[in-house]
Amino acid sequence: MAEPILLRKLPTLKDYLAAGGFEGLKKVVTSMKPAEVIQLAKDSGLRGRGGAGFPTGVKWSFLPTDIWPHYVVVNADESEPGTFKDRQIMEENPYQFIEGIALCAYAVQARVAYIYCRGEFWDLTAELDKRIAEAKAAGYLGDKVFGSDWSVEIHTHLGAGAYICGEETALLESMEGKLGQPRLRPPFPAVYGLYGKPTVINNVETLTNVPPIVTRGVEWFRSIGTEKSPGPKVYCLSGNVNKPGNYELPLGTTFRELIYTHGGGVPGDKKIKGILPAGASAPIMPGTDAILDTKMDIESVAAAGSMLGSASIIVVDEDHDMSWVALKTARFFKHESCGKCTPCREGTYWMLNVLERVNKGEAVKADIGLLDNVANNINGKCLCPLGDFATMAVTSSIKFWRADYEAKSKDAKKAAPAAKSAAAKPAPKAKEAVAERG
Repeated sequence: MAEPILLRKLPTLKDYLAAGGFEGLKKVVTSMKPAEVIQLAKDSGLRGRGGAGFPTGVKWSFLPTDIWPHYVVVNADESEPGTFKDRQIMEENPYQFIEGIALCAYAVQARVAYIYCRGEFWDLTAELDKRIAEAKAAGYLGDKVFGSDWSVEIHTHLGAGAYICGEETALLESMEGKLGQPRLRPPFPAVYGLYGKPTVINNVETLTNVPPIVTRGVEWFRSIGTEKSPGPKVYCLSGNVNKPGNYELPLGTTFRELIYTHGGGVPGDKKIKGILPAGASAPIMPGTDAILDTKMDIESVAAAGSMLGSASIIVVDEDHDMSWVALKTARFFKHESCGKCTPCREGTYWMLNVLERVNKGEAVKADIGLLDNVANNINGKCLCPLGDFATMAVTSSIKFWRADYEAKSKDAKKAAPAAKSAAAKPAPKAKEAVAERG
């Protein structure tokens, strides 16, 4: 990557037009059929950037053509701990994002699109309303776009701050004025979505990738990243690093390059004890050389025993106790559980209860097994992934750093010292251009 693609600083319509903005939408609306746009998305290999990594073009193709109207909903409910990429995109490159929404809407022949914004994004939502109004006044949205028979309106919808509404069906429930809780599936949103109609739900970063795919082509896009995970990715880097921030790099960049070359390494040159690759919603990975040399793409991180998710990389250095890290994640999920599913509602409470005892030195070694037991009674037993996510930091911290738990137990008089990862090898020189904001 010789230049940023997603983290471009083009905050005004004038800036965006000068950089070739809305040329992709013009090309599509005036010379391509909707099915051709869907096929273009399929051929590009673009995968969802919100966490699941589902092929974008395939998702668009699921909408039936005998049920109307169709809707596009953008998931801008960015609430995952350690995730802050979508906000930067919407603040600094809003028109590319808006064009991406319009391209998606044309592909599925939707005439109305909604941006569901996190409740705490009230200021950003107001700014998006202004940008949408400017684009409409300039003729890029609204009636008869580029003189065609197709029209599109984009509206913002402000949530109330619930993490669970990042789950697509809970998001739809919230938009319809109901309690933000997941739906039983099937039917899936592609068939029965917003107001019971076929709906495409995509992430902010996902749609921001679409305009350059249209203007630069599939070959160009596939030249970035890996074969199965092509394109650029915005990695959110935080925790014990010298230069936290958003870094736009090709999918498949290693943890080592991100943390040491771009993130400036760990303060005090301390060793990395653990890495949370997807915020709080994935198993914690030990900071070994093998993990640091793992490519940050969907397949590679999965093969290493975790998930890339939204690529919210949180670094934990050797000074931290991993039972404390697990406590922090458990407290978050207990607070954010919607309460609909009993295993999640009760299980997150009991995990937090036990972890609080552990960290106060009031637990016994048998409580470590109790934690595993509770986690196993949550996994796979809930309507949405929140229950599964809630257990991952807990079970992985026990797996790799059991000594941290045992050292705090009442019946451990001579506990083994907490395991420490091997020191990282020297970092490679930066080879890619990086767009960042600390």
